[in-house]
Amino acid sequence: MAKEIIHTDKAPAAIGAYSQAVKAGNTVYLSGQIPLDPATMTVVEGGFAAETHQVFKNMKAVCEAAGGSLDQIVKLNAYLTDLSNFATFNEIMGQYFSQPFPARAAVGVASLPKGVLVEAEAVLVL
Repeated sequence: MAKEIIHTDKAPAAIGAYSQAVKAGNTVYLSGQIPLDPATMTVVEGGFAAETHQVFKNMKAVCEAAGGSLDQIVKLNAYLTDLSNFATFNEIMGQYFSQPFPARAAVGVASLPKGVLVEAEAVLVL
């Protein structure tokens, strides 16, 4: 099966040896998005809520570049450096997704790239 690399300038460029997303068949695997402003490649300011909004904006841009939307995500994995932010993450996620919601995991981690507070990756089915 051929794989197609998905890239958009509306989401942050990769900061390592990975692609923003890879499409195989009708499935798109989105790499983890952190709260980088795609124009400046700097972490957005404003704390956990602002970072979470930017993560979903970046994810939306990659979904659209693949020809899909956030509502076509079937699985989302979230990584939070402080699980006390879990309720805030849920509230903000609800602003970007509608029912039926994707399957999801939320994992507490010690740290994330560039010192951010949140990262999320997803699987999209077109």
